[in-house]
Amino acid sequence: MKKIFLYILAGSLCFSACKKSDDDVNTYVEPEDINVQNNYDDQAIKKFMDENYLDVQGNIKSFSATDTTDDKEKKLSELPYETLPSGTIYLIRKDAQPPAATAQDIKPNDSIRLMVRANSYLATLSDGKGAFTAAATFINTINGNGVPILDPKFYYISNVAGKEDPLIKNATTDAAKQPGYYMISGFNEALQKFKSYDNIPNSTPYNLQGVIIVPSKAAFARNPHYPYNYAGYTSPISLRNRSFVFNFQVYGRINRPY
Repeated sequence: MKKIFLYILAGSLCFSACKKSDDDVNTYVEPEDINVQNNYDDQAIKKFMDENYLDVQGNIKSFSATDTTDDKEKKLSELPYETLPSGTIYLIRKDAQPPAATAQDIKPNDSIRLMVRANSYLATLSDGKGAFTAAATFINTINGNGVPILDPKFYYISNVAGKEDPLIKNATTDAAKQPGYYMISGFNEALQKFKSYDNIPNSTPYNLQGVIIVPSKAAFARNPHYPYNYAGYTSPISLRNRSFVFNFQVYGRINRPY
């Protein structure tokens, strides 16, 4: 009987762990005051930066509680980073930037090729402090097809007269006709602090340039937004109140003709 009880207990714990991410979403209660959510975001970002580091290719990794090989790695919070007025944080990784002689400035409307892994998170109150929960893949070319993406909609979408993106041209609501319905302003703002490589081939092995962390107030906050992520899912995923963590490399840029 004792063994049977232990098996049942172990099984229930396993099931609980597997359901944790779903439960995080289902039990999330949106704070009435958006300033409370913003405070949760700020605390969660700090916690995230204390619990993660960059590996030799610039990938974000969580510190292990059992493996000592990462003990000498620096926390993201210990690396040089900057915080923009929007609350967006960017971290430029040392020794992973394009050579000065060929580095390209990134302007707001440039066309870019981006190797990127990005997740979105809900910041909720945990043990009295804000913490990220309900992680969801937003886009991942690194573990996907391994090919940089050209001008993802969260970076750029055209509303130039006569050259409107089909999503804007065929939109049926006023909100969906606006670039802000698709674009993440905090990401665009921080990306301009980086330099682009000089159009290196797609086949070039990645060496990620850094990290951009966008709190929900610099993403979609509680505004209407494009109801799909960029990970290939067919089901809508709400990005309301979600913060974003981008890990990336800009393979190339060119001037946009319009």
